[in-house]
Amino acid sequence: MNSSTATTATSLQGAAPAASAPKTKSSAAKSIFIVASGNFLEMFDFMVFGYYATYISKAFFPTGSETASLLLTLMTFGAGFLMRPVGALVLGAYVDKHGRRKGLLLTLGLMALGTLAIAITPTYEQIGLLAPTIILVGRLVQGLSAGVEVGGVSVYLNEIAPPNRRGFFCSWQSASQQLAVVAAALIGLLVSSNLDPETMQAWGWRVPFILGCVMIPFLFIIRQHVEETEAFLNRKQHPQIGEIMRTIGGNWGTVLRGALMAVMTTVFFYMITAYTPTFGNKVLSLTPGEALFVTACVGLTNFTLLPIMGALSDRIGRKPLLITASVLGAAIAYPLMSWLVAEPTFSKLMTTELLLAAIYATYNGAFIVYLTEVIPAHVRTVGFSLAYSMATAIFGGFTPAISTALIGATGDKAIPGAWCAIAALLSLLALLFGNRKRAATQA
Repeated sequence: MNSSTATTATSLQGAAPAASAPKTKSSAAKSIFIVASGNFLEMFDFMVFGYYATYISKAFFPTGSETASLLLTLMTFGAGFLMRPVGALVLGAYVDKHGRRKGLLLTLGLMALGTLAIAITPTYEQIGLLAPTIILVGRLVQGLSAGVEVGGVSVYLNEIAPPNRRGFFCSWQSASQQLAVVAAALIGLLVSSNLDPETMQAWGWRVPFILGCVMIPFLFIIRQHVEETEAFLNRKQHPQIGEIMRTIGGNWGTVLRGALMAVMTTVFFYMITAYTPTFGNKVLSLTPGEALFVTACVGLTNFTLLPIMGALSDRIGRKPLLITASVLGAAIAYPLMSWLVAEPTFSKLMTTELLLAAIYATYNGAFIVYLTEVIPAHVRTVGFSLAYSMATAIFGGFTPAISTALIGATGDKAIPGAWCAIAALLSLLALLFGNRKRAATQA
């Protein structure tokens, strides 16, 4: 067996480098807070764009058709995800070469530029085609940064965690995003309830983006205190970019399997968060306030369940949770959505979204740490980021746009549930196929 094959086989068995565990619970909590802070900003900006898609469509993409304008806006939202694989390769290689700390500061800076661009760009009426162009570029810059932000944070948490608590530590990457979901929804609810629709369209939708800009200096200050992981410092050799690319090429099967397994978590996440306000308001005809309140409850549910499921995966293993959640997602997503749209009410939307949130949290709580464990250690950031960003770029990030298009094409308001079920089935097959392939190799 050659060294490349040995590395791949070892990685598939879940091997991970020795972790540099924080010495005390307080230092562990501090490390998690510092490194997850930028993850908060990334998801806050992404969620705000999704929540205010209707206002943004009228400000930057006027077409004369409300549906067409909304679809253009959601496609722009999704376009940011197309840059994620590029960010995963370029910035991920930078992180694996130069360190976790430098990479986390760089991604925060890029995210800040994208946020500022969206916050201050004049409308289409004021500057014409330049307006949607700037918005698109801002989204692409954010996508470039986000391509490695999730991977960088997840790998950092993996490398500072005690060996028996990696699931719990890594779950805080996603948990920090849930706080952003809650914050964005509550700010949106507060702004929407205090401003009339005309004022909201004129400038009110910009308020959350401006608040995101205000957070940036604080986040830069606290991320300056990120310490490099001992696992990275103790590595005797840090690969050049060319070597990283060759290693990724030699492990393309692992990366592709990881991407397919990530399909469920990305589709479910953007369905129950970014798409919920638009779906609740435009499709189900509920009030914007009701839809935003449901979204905030989804975020709180995820924030509570993710660390629990991460810790549970440390006790019983990753695969039982991954299989259980994906089977449930494939089986009930469409029937549940059909029940909702048959007679839409606030309570039924809340029930549906929280059940889907529980399935998501169960899967994601085990998946993030699982993916850090199956990628070879010396290319862990770029490998993780590439797998996750490919799933997000092709499936998850376009979920709001795909759902809108499917409803328009079929007339079936429950069709987003079928999209979730397909995503869950793809991830389940990737997990089961990977297990069979590994068993055959070991035999």
